[in-house]
Amino acid sequence: MTDRKYFGTDGIRGRVGEAPITPEFMLRLGWAAGQAFKREGQRNSVLIGKDTRLSGYMFESALEAGLSAAGVDVKLLGPMPTPAIAYLTRTFRASAGIVISASHNPHHDNGIKFFSAAGTKLDDGLEAEIERWLERPLEVADSSELGKASRVDDAPGRYVEFCKSTVPNEFTLEGMHIVLDCAHGATYHVAPKVFRELGARVSVIGTEPDGLNINLGVGSTHLEALQRAVVERSADLGIAFDGDGDRVLMVDRDGSEVDGDELLYIIAAERQKSGKLKGGVVGTLMTNLGAELALKEQGIPFERAKVGDRYVMERLVRNDWVLGGEGSGHLVIRDRTTTGDGIVSALQVLVAAWRAGRPLSELRAGMSKLPQTMINVAVAERFDPLSRQDIAAAVGQAEAELGATGRVLLRASGTEPLIRVMAEGQDGDRIGRIAEQLAEVVRQSRG
Repeated sequence: MTDRKYFGTDGIRGRVGEAPITPEFMLRLGWAAGQAFKREGQRNSVLIGKDTRLSGYMFESALEAGLSAAGVDVKLLGPMPTPAIAYLTRTFRASAGIVISASHNPHHDNGIKFFSAAGTKLDDGLEAEIERWLERPLEVADSSELGKASRVDDAPGRYVEFCKSTVPNEFTLEGMHIVLDCAHGATYHVAPKVFRELGARVSVIGTEPDGLNINLGVGSTHLEALQRAVVERSADLGIAFDGDGDRVLMVDRDGSEVDGDELLYIIAAERQKSGKLKGGVVGTLMTNLGAELALKEQGIPFERAKVGDRYVMERLVRNDWVLGGEGSGHLVIRDRTTTGDGIVSALQVLVAAWRAGRPLSELRAGMSKLPQTMINVAVAERFDPLSRQDIAAAVGQAEAELGATGRVLLRASGTEPLIRVMAEGQDGDRIGRIAEQLAEVVRQSRG
């Protein structure tokens, strides 16, 4: 990905009130996006959805004004999961879709994600074009050509039906008790309907958003609440989404976490067994080595992409494969939808369990995770850790110590001011020590 002034690995994101996450910038961004997306000779429209952050109201209005000024119609979806905007952009034949969300971040952050008319993340060229328009003076279209805005009241129902359409007609969740954790986020009003309408008995947590509690102690980044709920309510399993609904993690009936690597393995192994897997599986540099070994044992090719769902998708498209994802629970299932979708991914795991006639605990047993320690080091500004001599030297020492028994990886987060330090190998105690040593070198580094 070439350098961008505003776009990161997943749109534009930051703290509310600090540039660029301000109403003024969002007004200009709406206008710039409108100019980049509109095509002459047709009436252009852009969909806007959001998660449950309080700041979403402010940015929704600003984007609407900017798009209208560019002569583009706006369809407002209200709080909806990110993948729902991708789907609805396609079904409405819109020019683009915009999501106001900072995903798994706290409420004081917010951001913007874009989808193309095909419901996919933007390529570098379109992002660059939007940034070029951002550098130009905002010129308002003639008053007769301004865009109109309207609300789409049936958006939730449309998306619920889409999610249900991704599983076989004969599939049922009858007899299952599932706990859903919606992170007080965008899935709070649609996920329970999907699973109930497929026959499950559904209990919920994290379904009371107040604008400030998104991801607060709940959701896929805080599984403890779901783990307790599954055990206390004697449920069969639990499903946790992040704030915007593009990630999913699961919890077994005994309260054990089932992460994205394991979910990916479960789907791939069942599809391989039934002859329904097309090609191989794409993970990332962070994918647990145990997943790679387990997939290869099943005869499933495996490749690693850079961290970020856009890179997973690029590799899948290049290979013409359909299944990929990250340990965070951001899975891509290309024969079901065009982007990471927490609800659709969870349903694919449950279809695998239904076809196998086995619980989650047995399906995950085919994969043994190697000990992996991840430490997030907060920094003032993101930087390439290996560009600093002291950090690179420490990494070299760690790699020499581990040899063929493990690996280390340091990288800057694409969405937060963090350096992620990961160590993985056969000896858990050694891995933990090495990760902490590397993290301390990052903390002390002065460049």
